Amino acid sequence: MDAPNPFHASSPQAAAISTVFGWALLAMAVVVAIVAILVVYASIRFHASRVHADPAPGRQRRWPEIAWTIAPAVMLLALFVLSAWGMRVSDPPSAPGAPDVVVVGHRWWWEYQLPARGVVTANELHIPVGRRLLLEVRSADVIHDFWVPQLARKMDATPGHPTRIWLEASAPGRYLGTCAEFCGAGHAWMRLLVIAEPPAAFDAWLAALAGAAAAPGGAEARGERRFRELACATCHAVGNGGPAIGPDLAHLALRETLAAGALPASREDLARWLADPQRYKPGALMPNFHLSHDDLDALVAYLWRR
Repeated sequence: MDAPNPFHASSPQAAAISTVFGWALLAMAVVVAIVAILVVYASIRFHASRVHADPAPGRQRRWPEIAWTIAPAVMLLALFVLSAWGMRVSDPPSAPGAPDVVVVGHRWWWEYQLPARGVVTANELHIPVGRRLLLEVRSADVIHDFWVPQLARKMDATPGHPTRIWLEASAPGRYLGTCAEFCGAGHAWMRLLVIAEPPAAFDAWLAALAGAAAAPGGAEARGERRFRELACATCHAVGNGGPAIGPDLAHLALRETLAAGALPASREDLARWLADPQRYKPGALMPNFHLSHDDLDALVAYLWRR
């Protein structure tokens, strides 16, 4: 995936933020240019080789003082109006109703709840193109920061203080995001992916998540047994509404990444992750169980079934 480009806005909210940023950057560039020109002019005009004595007192000129007072005031007023417009476009009303998606930041992964659909997933969120969604951002432990630069503003996820933002995509695509607030050892690998797709594909994704996975059999059944014996369910649910210390592992094969972006999603990479989580995500809360090859194969078969 390409790195997020904040200059390539793909939603009305991100476009407003990008516009404010662009004009503010231009205003700063103008100020820096004017100051640089004046410094160079003064250095040449009043160089010691040209001026051997203090200049004679001259008539006081008021227009420069008026100019450098009015010009910054006008610039600040313009930036204030522009910022207020950007906030109005990108911020939802204070009480707009129930959220479409509840985002919960964990160390170090993202949980997504779609209350109206009864769906819970992790790290990858599908959204329909052209529809504005209300997100409620929460934290389960420390301060995180939900940020998808091309789609929405940054929003802190603060324990005990839910906040809300709009999330919308103007065009189909895969939009990379991240946690933008340092939150501990696994912060650098607390990635997220928003996949914007046509409504029909979005509905198909919801139906796939809402459906029950195939009943385990053979190696899958052995993997399910080892999953219970190793107490994996203490941290992970498998579509059964269990604990959320770690990501829900139901329909894992539908995802594009593992461990919040640390690895691509495949059977082979899942086996690598289970064999040594700290190698791929230092500081992760997932322990190394020192699994045998048979246990690895069985667990992968169980978790990767559709």
